[in-house]
Amino acid sequence: MDQESIVYGCIKDISPSALESERIRVNREAMLSLPHADEWPFLSQEMFSIPGVSAPFFNYQTEVMHFGASYKAVEYEWDQWIAQFESLLSKMYWVSATVHLETELSGTHTFTWEANGSFHKPGSGNMRVRCEWSHEGSLGI
Repeated sequence: MDQESIVYGCIKDISPSALESERIRVNREAMLSLPHADEWPFLSQEMFSIPGVSAPFFNYQTEVMHFGASYKAVEYEWDQWIAQFESLLSKMYWVSATVHLETELSGTHTFTWEANGSFHKPGSGNMRVRCEWSHEGSLGI
């Protein structure tokens, strides 16, 4: 039987005011620059809820861009997935990002990125990442 991995999470930014609408435009362009799912990338446009430009100010204080996908045993190529995700983050405005990796054999891993300073600006400084692991249930042996 194939090992399924589920990856989901969100990227959080401050909700932009009318004067800062460029944040949504930049983040939207970064996600639209991703390849389509039929090209088999680790990250694709289809897995993201890409913010619209017509109603950009409906969030209260936090702009939330969520994503999710199902993979065949992506944990064996996780370094490549992380590299692509961090490349995307480097092109975006954000405050924090969280990725959950659910695997059948290795349990659940939660990765959290935090901006150095009050927010990350595209092309700026380093990101801090933290990983937590938990495993629930049995192996079904």
